[in-house]
Amino acid sequence: MTTSHLQLTTLVGDLPQVDVQTARGLQAMGLRCVADLLMHLPSRWDRMRHGRTVEQLLDLAGADTLPREIVELTGELVSVRPGFRRRTPTEAMLDDGTGVITLTFFNQPWMARKLQVGTTITATGEPRVHRGDLQMTNPKIGRAAHEPDLLEPPSTGLELHPVYPASEAMPSAVIGRVVHGVLDAATALLEDHLAAPWRERLNLVGLADAYRHLHRPEHEDDIPPARRRLAFDELLLLQIGVAMRKHVRERTLKAPPLPVTLEIVSRIEARLPFAMTKAQQRVLGEIANDLSKACPMNRLLQGDVGSGKTAVAVGAMLLAVAAEAQAVLVAPTELLAEQHMKTMQNMLGDSKVRFELLSGSVKPATRRVLLERLREGDIDMLVGTHALFSEGVVFNELALAVIDEQHRFGVHQRATLRSKGRGEHDRPHQLVMTATPIPRTLSVSWFGDLDVSIIDERPPGRKGIRTRHVSPRDVSGVYTELATRAAQGKQAWIVVPVIDESPAGLTNLQQHLEALQHGELRALRLAAMHGRLPAADRDAVMDRFRARELDVLVCTTVIEVGVDVPNASMIVIENADRFGLAQLHQLRGRVGRGDEAGICVLVADPQTEDGQARLDAMVDTDDGFRIAERDLAIRGVGELFGTKQSGMPPFRVADLARDLALLRLARSEADALISADPDLSGEAHALLRRRLLKAHGKWMGLGDVG
Repeated sequence: MTTSHLQLTTLVGDLPQVDVQTARGLQAMGLRCVADLLMHLPSRWDRMRHGRTVEQLLDLAGADTLPREIVELTGELVSVRPGFRRRTPTEAMLDDGTGVITLTFFNQPWMARKLQVGTTITATGEPRVHRGDLQMTNPKIGRAAHEPDLLEPPSTGLELHPVYPASEAMPSAVIGRVVHGVLDAATALLEDHLAAPWRERLNLVGLADAYRHLHRPEHEDDIPPARRRLAFDELLLLQIGVAMRKHVRERTLKAPPLPVTLEIVSRIEARLPFAMTKAQQRVLGEIANDLSKACPMNRLLQGDVGSGKTAVAVGAMLLAVAAEAQAVLVAPTELLAEQHMKTMQNMLGDSKVRFELLSGSVKPATRRVLLERLREGDIDMLVGTHALFSEGVVFNELALAVIDEQHRFGVHQRATLRSKGRGEHDRPHQLVMTATPIPRTLSVSWFGDLDVSIIDERPPGRKGIRTRHVSPRDVSGVYTELATRAAQGKQAWIVVPVIDESPAGLTNLQQHLEALQHGELRALRLAAMHGRLPAADRDAVMDRFRARELDVLVCTTVIEVGVDVPNASMIVIENADRFGLAQLHQLRGRVGRGDEAGICVLVADPQTEDGQARLDAMVDTDDGFRIAERDLAIRGVGELFGTKQSGMPPFRVADLARDLALLRLARSEADALISADPDLSGEAHALLRRRLLKAHGKWMGLGDVG
């Protein structure tokens, strides 16, 4: 095949310069066709300095100004000293005629067989001074122009050398060689979905130029504009999808407008067993304003752990009940649904409001009666789990759907809940909640089609949480402290990562509980809590803990969200570096919910920089929004809010932590575009529409954005 017959869909195995083994290695990395190669962008660019000599490098080193750059040296191998297996490096001496440099190869004992004394080679790497000598560590070795092929082809002569994400079987140099072989022909095939006037107005380079400059930059100044263009494309496509969904909701969908008066709101606030904070009152007012309109509410309620989101959600549901309609609250776990049910019982136990719980544990006979009452309108408020998404769940007059921890539910599940309205274009109002504070960059991107309400005030009397990190070697003192507090009437949680013994040697629930019962906590009343417990047993354990019949619960992350035991003021998290930062913050939120300051102890010996960074963040602050920003910086958007689980493709180029200004520009452009052409049906936008649907159509539900 010649490049004149190349297509973006051409398989890598059909490229003439790609052998079978290379094709398999590329395919294993997800690089199946030419388009995949084009989108596999370098992770960095090493600056190649040609023409340097050992003498020049020694002069620079003597001046203490040895630059950080990759150099290519050509010379004769004058000695080779094999390493002893992997314990000691293989060392070779290269003489380029002006001086000698040591080439050191760690964990590469086979290099001693490849390097032959008297051979002229090129060595490419970053020179360093070690104990007064010039040295290169693990350099790339190639043949000189007049020598037979040794290991790799000669340098491409680029001043900026792209380094690609690679695998053990498929090194960067091989990927680069394949990409460069198709680059010119592939970029010539690219159609630009942004017209020239649009690009000129926003000072954006063309699509083909962007890919060409990232794969083969001639100057360092080529890279930022190319990156900016591709990052803008990613953000623009996402924002167009968000704008399309919002447009459909506002212009074509209808929801039952609920009459809301100050008298109704005042009566609801009076039902609560505590006075609402100003932040809660403000947010309930925002929700009430939305509910009074025929346009379906689509609001995100976020707040830190313990900020009182559930009370606001119940208040919103009561607004629907006051309008003689129904409301539903769906939670991701039975434990959380049961917690919400208990909250309603405390708030509404002596009222005329009819509310029930529907979960997988409800017996069939009870379920049939419950569903019949729901259809007849004899249930005002329903709390439940994924069981609510089944076909047999039919409402009489559903006006409001509240989804807690919404990122744990998929697009189709949320769409199923919305479809339980009254007609083809009738949708219930929707309030989605998260106890995981969302960085503002994500609020305006991923959740850009939602109106956002934030509870940024703690209930009065909350004294915060003190967090510290201790080594497993010092954990005995922690449990001594816990036992002392328990003797004073306080309760505690102990969280472990797994139930059973694991190959990784993690602290497991069964053995840890037994060790504590016979060790530091032998005088206390302990019990286990985990997701495998039957619902009845789990309820019984939680009821005993709330009644202070137990001092300590040894548990898994089943208690992560929604569990509220004010007397539990201390939490110990074993193997804390194995948990995500947001998860650690949620677990910490199980304490500090009463009148006393909470104590959180993170027990860990982190083995990675990310693990240490998570622990440092937890110790530094208990502010959930600051935690969220740190988590975004550590993990990125792809992991932070379950985008992999929801199907959202990760950004290849855009970085929400640093591209906020570009994101705002993309949102502005998307809003203007959808205002002018709501479904991108115009001929000028056909290509943009196709690329939007390919990138985001499935996970965003753009086939039916309502």
